[in-house]
Amino acid sequence: MLPLFGICILAGCTMATSTGAGPAGSSSSVTAASAAPAGTPAASLPAGAEKLQHLIFIIQENRSFDHYFGTYPGADGFPVNPDGSFAVCIPDVWQHGKCVTPYVTHSIEFDGAPHNEKAAKRDINHGRMDGFTRSLVYRPEKCWVTRTLSQCDRFLGPDGQPDVMSTLGRASIPNYWKYADEFVLQDHLFASTDSWTLPSHLFIMSAWSASCTDPTDPMSCRSDLVLKSRKTRWDYGDKPIHAWTDITWLLDHAGIQWRYYIGADTCWEPPCPGIHSPDYSSKAALMPIAGFTSFWDGERDGIEDNIQDVHRFIDAAKKGTLPQVSWIVPASTVSDHPGSSSNTRTAMAYVTTIINAAMQSPEWDSTAIFLAWDDWGGFYDHVAPPKIDQNGYGIRVPGLLISPYANAGSIDHTTLSFDSYLKLIEDRFLGGARLDPATDGRPDSRPTVREPLANDLWKGFDFDQAPLAPLILDPWPWAAPEPHRLF
Repeated sequence: MLPLFGICILAGCTMATSTGAGPAGSSSSVTAASAAPAGTPAASLPAGAEKLQHLIFIIQENRSFDHYFGTYPGADGFPVNPDGSFAVCIPDVWQHGKCVTPYVTHSIEFDGAPHNEKAAKRDINHGRMDGFTRSLVYRPEKCWVTRTLSQCDRFLGPDGQPDVMSTLGRASIPNYWKYADEFVLQDHLFASTDSWTLPSHLFIMSAWSASCTDPTDPMSCRSDLVLKSRKTRWDYGDKPIHAWTDITWLLDHAGIQWRYYIGADTCWEPPCPGIHSPDYSSKAALMPIAGFTSFWDGERDGIEDNIQDVHRFIDAAKKGTLPQVSWIVPASTVSDHPGSSSNTRTAMAYVTTIINAAMQSPEWDSTAIFLAWDDWGGFYDHVAPPKIDQNGYGIRVPGLLISPYANAGSIDHTTLSFDSYLKLIEDRFLGGARLDPATDGRPDSRPTVREPLANDLWKGFDFDQAPLAPLILDPWPWAAPEPHRLF
């Protein structure tokens, strides 16, 4: 029987501690240098990489690269004509095949479009990248179907384009563009898979998305980018169902401290004390780490409270006690998910607050922050994703590297994916050990060991430069008052 613990993340709740006996002879004090299993080559790190003591991964939801940075100077954004107009036009099936172009919007709320495996295939259309309006399902309450609705001035472009063809400029998301100005914009970061939030987050934590016929047997798992059945989706209060191995298995064995930060009102093991607010909770699909059997299987000696309220990240940053690896996923009200209680302003304010906290930390000089969005959300992107195996890559998403050692003001054109994040963690802290069933001590049936196929992130760094100063930005640079609560 796998142990489960009554754990909640409600403000003021006492966190429970998960511990386990561990295998005979195991120790939580294993050093990173000794973490690589036999036969695993040591990671080749650039000189100065040891300066990075804290890696922070902030994951938002559902935006494509072109939707946020399609007009950013120097980036691989929308192709343009000599007169500056967009040299892109795709058929809009809801306007009888009329050719529609991208457009610049100042809206803060969006409809987006379906963003699952079927939608990805339609959108990509064998590399033509012209199927985005075909993924818009028939919903009469949406403006792409009924264009006379009162709200359609917010959700349609000047030529009636659905908002999947929209792009935001500096005035709409100024802080993201300012981070790109001062640090590194990654304009070829692809989601690891062609699907929705849950498969993407499974890849972020494990380099695979699968379903398992036996949650106690990692060899029973097979690739699954749909995860349509309820029994293939872990939810709050469920026993773990993801039997393959996640990255925290390796981190725990190497004694590397990590934390997974979620919305303040999230209760992930009911019953929950206090008042539960869905708006300030993280959806289960955003934190599948708790659904891994490798999270619960007794490898937790000496490692406490790994899943925490995001306020605890703010506190750790202030105190100078950041873990070596942090993942931060949003609550619904700040997730950037179209059609949710979030909008682009609340999402940007939340992200800025988190980044400000890291920059104001005494540990800023040893930190690298990576900001990305988990999938494209149905929004148009013109770059066809590379095909590396049966599971992806997925459609391109925005990516930013923010660090005192970032190659300041540059655009990194390297083809990257979320697998590159895992590769960085493994190279920096695990001596190059991989999530490889042949070497990691916990065999599973994954079809591809992803990390060796992924490009690394080192091109975005300059470890010879004097550390860049913090860039503290106003989370709410608009005239209206800041929202009362972000998390």
